[in-house]
Amino acid sequence: MDATADALLERLSSAPAKSGLFLDFDGVLAPIVARPEDAVTPPETRSELGRLAGRYALVSVVSGRPHDDVKARLGVGGVVIVGSHGLELSPEAEQWRSRIRAFAQTAPWPAEHVELKGLSVAFHFRDAADEQAAVAELEELALRATDDGLIARFGRKVLEVLPPVGANKGTAVQSLLADAGLTQALVAGDDTTDLDAFRAVEGLDCAVRVAVLSEESPALLRDYAEIVVASTSEFLELLRRL
Repeated sequence: MDATADALLERLSSAPAKSGLFLDFDGVLAPIVARPEDAVTPPETRSELGRLAGRYALVSVVSGRPHDDVKARLGVGGVVIVGSHGLELSPEAEQWRSRIRAFAQTAPWPAEHVELKGLSVAFHFRDAADEQAAVAELEELALRATDDGLIARFGRKVLEVLPPVGANKGTAVQSLLADAGLTQALVAGDDTTDLDAFRAVEGLDCAVRVAVLSEESPALLRDYAEIVVASTSEFLELLRRL
């Protein structure tokens, strides 16, 4: 980590009452696994989050998973959780819940690789024998979603389908910052949807954006990030400095 990154972390950690932490779950706090239902927060990460929740004005997990799913997997009190890519803070998104469910139920994709998240649905292809063929099929499914008035976007070995509302991880971060009156933030993410959260903190007195990169992560994350780490364990070491 270079001197600039060290200075940013020092500036953030020296004013915890003005600062918020906004963290993705999968790929940041919990390692990516073949089956999403097997993801867990390592005990040492739980311990660190508990310490940070007692020190900073706000510690938040902003995830694509539903709120209750994150809460059960996190197992840490004092952490604010916003699920479904920020859609849970949008009253407008709720009216799309039944249409998302209907789309998931009728999609021509193996049921064991469909993850219905309430306000969104994920079609996973991490275990596909022929990834190129799987992506081609999912591109057709994405077109069908668009024709149905929904939003479709690819992430790390997944196609996600969401309601067409103006809510995302970025709007969630902005809302939490405004409600808490904070002027400094650290945002950490590993995938396409985290770009919205990265953009949301531009213009703050101090913004530290941490990309937890893998070969599957979008290149743009590196372009936006002040700090880049290569794994969830490296990110844990960064948290220990805050």
